[in-house]
Amino acid sequence: MSRSRTERLVNLVICLLSTRRYLTAAQIAATVPGYEHDPTDPREHEAFQRKFERDKAELRDLGVPLETGTTSVFDTEPGYRIARRDYALPDIRLEPDETAAVGIAARLWQHAGMAAAASSGLLKLRAAGVDVDVSATLGVEPLVTADPAFEPLQAAARRRQEVRFDYRTPEDDVAHTRRLQPWGVVSWRGRWYVVGWDLDREAVRSFRMSRIVGRVTPVGPGNAFTPPPDLDLFSYVSRWWSTPVEHPNRAVVRLKPGRAAGVRRRAESVESGPDGDRVVLRYSDPDSLARWLVGYGSDVVVLEPDEVRKAIVARLRDLVATLSGPGGEEAGGAGETTAPPRQPAGAEAEVPA
Repeated sequence: MSRSRTERLVNLVICLLSTRRYLTAAQIAATVPGYEHDPTDPREHEAFQRKFERDKAELRDLGVPLETGTTSVFDTEPGYRIARRDYALPDIRLEPDETAAVGIAARLWQHAGMAAAASSGLLKLRAAGVDVDVSATLGVEPLVTADPAFEPLQAAARRRQEVRFDYRTPEDDVAHTRRLQPWGVVSWRGRWYVVGWDLDREAVRSFRMSRIVGRVTPVGPGNAFTPPPDLDLFSYVSRWWSTPVEHPNRAVVRLKPGRAAGVRRRAESVESGPDGDRVVLRYSDPDSLARWLVGYGSDVVVLEPDEVRKAIVARLRDLVATLSGPGGEEAGGAGETTAPPRQPAGAEAEVPA
């Protein structure tokens, strides 16, 4: 099922769940995003009717209890609604590990912009005098935000409009402007990506949204391009970003026994010793490696090279300054804190990472 059809069906379910009265096809067309058309144009209206019939059949195939009827004896046209009593799930008892899995799955739908269309549809229903039950859809809207570039890129992909943005890779000191025909956005391994045709390189490219600097600027009119009909965004991104990246440099760190499992998984080699485990890591950018290692706290101490040690010291000083607030350096000195809750990464006296 295409992304646009999936979103339209979700919006239709939210709309029909949020009202106790029957909504006619005309009301649904004016309310639910994805059904916009000119009702005075016979060709557009016929296309809407075919689309709506397919969607009703799809919902019923999925087990959604779609009812047909009229709210009043004065209604001349039948309408539609979803019976909440039949749609609601019975009480479900989950084990702790099952509850955790459901929580992780719920956080995958992370951007509030995905619920904007449905929310605007509910506002249209209220404006039309339809009684809307907001509690019927509690828990449907996502709760966590995604990258700032998500919404403009998703909107441009829908409109098939070219975009321009500044993009910086770990290997570059400055961001470079990219021009893209966005085909769609997709989440993979907890990160958001946009896939499309790079106009400067004349090739298909995917970009990690967290590396986009500044605003995404739409360029030119809509419907400027047509994505490939058989495009699989997820497969493309997984293949592209699973390609091993060459890391020419090596760093040596010491780990506390049995700690920092994530570092061990990435290690090129691990040697056990009396004072901890000596681990060799490959890396390309010292700042990126330092940012990652700092998160392991005092479980990790960098032994070499000096550029990674200095990068971690710089990050620790920034953290101390941020946590101490104004006058923090006077109270504890540069890069020092008093009675910290947890010793930062590599902060041992003999080797301050």
